[in-house]
Amino acid sequence: MKSFDIPDYYRSSIITPLKEFRRKRDKLKRDFTPTLLDFGPVRLLIARHFGFCYGVENAVEIAYKAIADNVGKRIFLLSEMIHNPDVNADLLDRGVRFIMDTKGGQLIPWSELTPDDVVIIPAFGTTLETQHKLASIGLDVEKYDTTCPFVEKVWNKAGQIGQKNYTVVVHGKPNHEETRATFSHSKESAPTVIVKDMAQTKRLATYITGESPTEQFYAEFAGQYSDGFDPTRDLQRVGVVNQTTMLASDTQGIADYLKQVMIQTHGLDDNAPADQVDRYFANTRDTLCYATNDNQDATYALLTYPADFAIVAGGYNSSNTSHIVELCEEKLPTYFIESEQKILSANLIRHYDGHAKQEIVTENFIPRLGSPTDEPVTILLTCGASCPDATVEGILLRLASFFPDAQPIEKVLASVMA
Repeated sequence: MKSFDIPDYYRSSIITPLKEFRRKRDKLKRDFTPTLLDFGPVRLLIARHFGFCYGVENAVEIAYKAIADNVGKRIFLLSEMIHNPDVNADLLDRGVRFIMDTKGGQLIPWSELTPDDVVIIPAFGTTLETQHKLASIGLDVEKYDTTCPFVEKVWNKAGQIGQKNYTVVVHGKPNHEETRATFSHSKESAPTVIVKDMAQTKRLATYITGESPTEQFYAEFAGQYSDGFDPTRDLQRVGVVNQTTMLASDTQGIADYLKQVMIQTHGLDDNAPADQVDRYFANTRDTLCYATNDNQDATYALLTYPADFAIVAGGYNSSNTSHIVELCEEKLPTYFIESEQKILSANLIRHYDGHAKQEIVTENFIPRLGSPTDEPVTILLTCGASCPDATVEGILLRLASFFPDAQPIEKVLASVMA
């Protein structure tokens, strides 16, 4: 397994060795059992997989190398390196400037850039249009390109089915950097349309079956289809790829639904052989990255354990983290926070409400705190793929500090890693 050179302050003297201990005992990653840290009055169940993934560590390593290699030069990021506020804030403190915001809005005019500047491509990748723009300025777009290899894998898959005359259906958030990049690459080789969820997929199906008039498509899917897209012509053969951070179950549900629609629309039997179905629906399988799959599977396993509440750490604009929050919210009270600083006190927590799209404060979030009881408080703890181990450590220690009789962390770790 490749080791990346990232700043030590993103590591943790608690979480990093704990993850390595689990990795060595489960090299094939078949054990999704969470790690129990039993402090006595409070117990923390930590997901088997969480935190910096391969693509994120690769991006962070390249970004800091770009800074070290180019002292005195102006260094720019196309947009946020990853969706983590601590990482992006540190890069800004080091003089790196963002050219665009996360929705593609221009922060720095292209006219301000020169061939002597350094531009870092973020882990989400970028559009072909932006690549061409950078190249026209004379900038080297490959030297510090941190595009995640699993994102590039999706681009390749879209290209492959496009060459076979399928239309590409991208399951993703239309305004997300990665989805915009995938859409840009896909439309070079195939008609492409984005669906954000199952509800929009069902609307797309009405254009496949002819239930909805063609002219209505353009208003309903405005900004989500490639130039020259003709629903009558381009929805005869389709294949599904996805933004790598979506819920695997959602993407699979969308693919299964569209496959069934194609079978029925083209008069095939439900038990039609694969080669007949393949005429109309490409078997792309799931194009989620391994880390998204592992983190989601680890979350499902974590949620099989009874607990009082869950803490999920990460950037509020992190797609993969928001989906973990969704899974947890279905089972128990869940608090989505950026760092331990959002835990204001033993009685107050400031957390992000994804439905209201804003932070809110909840009182008395830790049950039975200070009450005479023999029942320990049990907390589920996990985070997204762009969250540093140091952030998880801070949250863990902050929670344990509210329990005066809690065992010291050294003793707790020793019992786990014996």
